[in-house]
Amino acid sequence: MEAPNPDQKSDIQNPTQIFILSGQSNMAGRGGVTKHHHWDGVVPHECQPHPSILRFSAELHWEPAREPLHADIDTKKACGVGPGMSFANAVVARAEGERVGLVPCAVGGTAIKEWARGEELYESMVARSKESVNKSGGRIKALLWYQGESDASTDHDAEAYQQNMEAFISNVREDLELPSLPIIQVTVALASGDKYKEKVREAQLGINLQNVVCVDAKGLHLKEDHLHLTTEAQVKLGHMLAEAYLKHFVGSD
Repeated sequence: MEAPNPDQKSDIQNPTQIFILSGQSNMAGRGGVTKHHHWDGVVPHECQPHPSILRFSAELHWEPAREPLHADIDTKKACGVGPGMSFANAVVARAEGERVGLVPCAVGGTAIKEWARGEELYESMVARSKESVNKSGGRIKALLWYQGESDASTDHDAEAYQQNMEAFISNVREDLELPSLPIIQVTVALASGDKYKEKVREAQLGINLQNVVCVDAKGLHLKEDHLHLTTEAQVKLGHMLAEAYLKHFVGSD
């Protein structure tokens, strides 16, 4: 398929509903990335481009969305299939007449402290999110968050996770001036013997804030590295995120 020309934006209709995709590598997408660090190029049916799905590029313009969504954002690693496109296709199928805009912000290998207010990743995410609204007139409907693996290396980091995540949620809502912004977070997936991951997962499930819901990745298939979701698992996760959004937040505002 011919790549879109950023200078030919007149035919692109702006999104009406905007979703921020943030966190680390499993949100950025490693589905189909081989052990030689190349994406296999396989795009499942559920992740195919759709005329009503757009992405906000690193150059801050709206363009047709296609895998890999984070290719120009998480640039230090090979990106593949993540949950974003299957999520967006599922939402579009239920939201007649709406156009979905995805704002990719996830970066692999990042800990929650790197997403604290004042840090580069956090400030970039907030700035991209604000600019996505400025350039579309759409509304930010939710933040999809998948992070935590990098906080499962030590007991200290795992213990601090819930407090750090709650501060992150409060700061994002304040800085985007969206005090009730829906947050859909994904728990870390588990492999055998992941005792600190289990502690991070418990912290994620233990967050009890308004308009914060959790999607449990436990049981989703991992690649041979026991860390990253397979393409099939990413498709399923996207559908789980869409189900959570549609169940908890559609019609709530």
